[in-house]
Amino acid sequence: MRKRLIGNDDDGASHDEWLDLDTIAQVEVTSEEPTHPIESALVDGGAGWRASRSGDQIIRLRFDEPVSLSRIWLEFDAGAARTHEFVVRWSPDGGRSYIDIVRQQYSFSPPDSTREVEDYTVNLQGVSVLELRIAPDIHARVAPATLKRLRLA
Repeated sequence: MRKRLIGNDDDGASHDEWLDLDTIAQVEVTSEEPTHPIESALVDGGAGWRASRSGDQIIRLRFDEPVSLSRIWLEFDAGAARTHEFVVRWSPDGGRSYIDIVRQQYSFSPPDSTREVEDYTVNLQGVSVLELRIAPDIHARVAPATLKRLRLA
């Protein structure tokens, strides 16, 4: 008999549905705090990633072999009021050209609105690079970028 616990998964999916990014991709990042490295946003149980400086940031996944993606799940956390913008885009040719998937703005207004979750259904074949660009504070440009979790299926 196969068994799986259900219930309190914030991301709404079984853990075996998500790609194991540790084994299939290399990650590039523009900056990171030592206490909040990018790995902690890409693996279960991590505290999330935080940039070591303010301003626009890039998180880029370079897949060892092209992959097919059906789902992109993002969770952002912010402790201060701000409006951020992010762009998710992909490349079929190792990063020579990119195609936008989504561009979105979100306003965090603590204490009521400190978390943003986005769940995108996609149908992408032959993805060699997936890139997340974050403008963490489009007005004041003083907040560091954060990413609680990124999951791909």
